[in-house]
Amino acid sequence: MTRTDSPARTAGTGRLSRSLSGRAHRVVFGVNADAAIDLELPYITVIDEAHLIMLTERQLVDTGAAARLLTEIHELRVTGFAPLRGRPAPRGVYLLYEDHLIDRLGMRVGGVLHTGRSRNDLKATMHHMRLRELVIGALHGLLRLQALLLSRARRFRTVVMPAYSQFQPATPASYGYYLLGVGESLGQDILGLWQACEGLGQCPLGAASGGGTDVAIDPARTAALLGFTTPVSHAGYAVASRDTAVRLLSACVLASLTLSRLCTDLQLWSTHEFGLVGFPDSLVGSSSAMPQKRNPFLLEHIKGGAGALIGAWTAAVANIKNVPFGNSVEVSTEAVASIWPAIDRFTGMTELAVSVVAGAQPCQDAMLRGADEGFTVATAVANRLVAQGVPFRIAHRVTGRLVTELISEGVHKPSTVDICATGQRLGDLLRSEGVATPVDLTGADLDPVAVLAATDFGGGPGPRSFAAAHDRLAAAWRSHTREVAAWSDRLATAETERNEAVRQLGGYT
Repeated sequence: MTRTDSPARTAGTGRLSRSLSGRAHRVVFGVNADAAIDLELPYITVIDEAHLIMLTERQLVDTGAAARLLTEIHELRVTGFAPLRGRPAPRGVYLLYEDHLIDRLGMRVGGVLHTGRSRNDLKATMHHMRLRELVIGALHGLLRLQALLLSRARRFRTVVMPAYSQFQPATPASYGYYLLGVGESLGQDILGLWQACEGLGQCPLGAASGGGTDVAIDPARTAALLGFTTPVSHAGYAVASRDTAVRLLSACVLASLTLSRLCTDLQLWSTHEFGLVGFPDSLVGSSSAMPQKRNPFLLEHIKGGAGALIGAWTAAVANIKNVPFGNSVEVSTEAVASIWPAIDRFTGMTELAVSVVAGAQPCQDAMLRGADEGFTVATAVANRLVAQGVPFRIAHRVTGRLVTELISEGVHKPSTVDICATGQRLGDLLRSEGVATPVDLTGADLDPVAVLAATDFGGGPGPRSFAAAHDRLAAAWRSHTREVAAWSDRLATAETERNEAVRQLGGYT
């Protein structure tokens, strides 16, 4: 038989005689508990299962009471917590949920659920579980994007284009080499996010309100049942800190910068003035007023998302910086409020990035023309002189003078000049610098394709260097993919073990 809410339990905790004022309650908890039900109770009920299993194994709760509680919790979950919806939560959604269990089962059964813990360690544990779900999704998105970058890097490794320095053509590169560089940066972002996940291995449950408990609980058991690798080690830290959440967001912020810079390049290269990259109709939008326009607006959503993540990180750390190192609403509620939507948005950004990277098509003729007309072979020409005994600084100066003269004469492509005449001109320029050295210049020295093929040192785009970098990144990708899969498998194994333990207790089947 269901009982109505007890005024004493609804109004306070024994220390308080009245509940929160209506205005304050609406601001803090909302009109009803529905939003918090969806965000928190799916995790809390799983934690409760593990906690009850441990309490019965430690003989702290009667097996029959635990079975009845587990069955009632399951019934709530399968109905989507319908009995709790539309109701106010004067002391938060957890106590609304606990009061419901007491109403259904009586105080002697429903009232034992919270034995040996606090809302503080419960909330911290819920945060870790919610974070790992979000972060596993983010890691999958990043790994998928990196796999695509590596695949397209290999496909376009010989599509020659200028490498840009300060928005100016610099040296010969390739579109594939550019994508490989983004893949390298993303690999570091994945590594940083994975390292930040280390903090999610420890289960806060058992810390109670921040000072541990004198109840003889087994935190290692609950940690294992929830898929964590280690139990709580310091109760104060477990309750006071949300540093793992901030580190995870920080890693996402850094990865979002990589995505934003990639999108800046693609947006610039897709302009009429550059014309290096094109997008299919499925990845662009039109203008409401200008019929000729094709707007690659998805790139702007990714770039804007990076700004939003930076804002979320700023909000999180600003709420933490002057808070005493103990339990605090500023840390456990306000600081993390911006983190959940930010990480979720980041995963959406990676999905968009997969689409735009897959859809971006290099305009190969324009890319090669840009490498040639940008005089990107100039450094290779200077290096050719160095190989013939000319000091680099002199070689640099005379090559710059040569480029200036050719441009003033209307030469747009150094690959088209007469090799012998150009070699003689370089010799004359060297003699004006007091260096009498015959110049042996070949067509390969002025051909961006040949120059790129020779750039096999210092991590350059040459074929052997490219292959070595690609193999290294692919190996790291496979390693991270296996690690994330093992993490997911561990969580699935813990769920199976928890369900079996519930069944053995006589709970739901």
